[in-house]
Amino acid sequence: MKSIFLLFLIAVLSLAVACNKTRGNEKNASTSSDSQSAQSTGAPDQSASQAGGQMNSADHEFVMNAAKGGKAEVELGNLASQNASNPAVKQFGQRMVSDHTQANNRLQQIAQQKGMSLPDDLPDDAKQLKDRLTQEKGVQFDRTYMQNMVQDHQKDVAEFQQEADQGQDPDIKNFAATTLPVLKQHLLLAQSDLSKIQK
Repeated sequence: MKSIFLLFLIAVLSLAVACNKTRGNEKNASTSSDSQSAQSTGAPDQSASQAGGQMNSADHEFVMNAAKGGKAEVELGNLASQNASNPAVKQFGQRMVSDHTQANNRLQQIAQQKGMSLPDDLPDDAKQLKDRLTQEKGVQFDRTYMQNMVQDHQKDVAEFQQEADQGQDPDIKNFAATTLPVLKQHLLLAQSDLSKIQK
C-alpha cells in the first residue's frame, strides 16, 4: 500500500515539474516575441525620425544666400530701371525685378513649408553696390551695374548648379535646378549688354 502511495506521489510531483517547465518556456517565447515585435515596430519610428530630421547645413546655407541674393537683384534692378541711361540696361533691370520676384516668391513658399524664416537684409556687397550706384549717373552707372550683374550671375550660376547637383533636400534641389536656366539666360544677357556698353 505504501509503495503504491509513493508511486502516486512521485507521478504527481513529476507532472507538476513538467507543467512548470512548459509554462516557463511559453513565457520565454512570449517575452522573446514581444521583444522582437518592439524592435520591429521601433525601427521604422527611428528611421522615420532620422528621415524627418532638420535640413543639412549646406542646403540651409544655400537657401539663406539665395534669399539675400534674390532680394538684392530686385532692389538693384529697380534702381537700374529708374536710373540707367541705356535702354538695354533699363530693360535688363526690369527683367531682374520680374524674374527674381517670381523666384523669391517660390523660395518663400518652400521656406514656409519647412518652417524657415528667410532674411530680410541685403548682403554687404549688395549694400555697398547700391550706395555706389545711387551716386553714379549716365554711362558710368550703366557700366558699374552691368559689370556687377555679370559677376553676380557667374557666382549665382555656380552656386545653383552645385545645389542642383549635390543638394540633399528634394524641394531645395528642385528649386535650384528649375531656376538655373533663368540665371544662365541672365548671365548671357548681362555679358552681351556689358559688351555693347564698353564699345
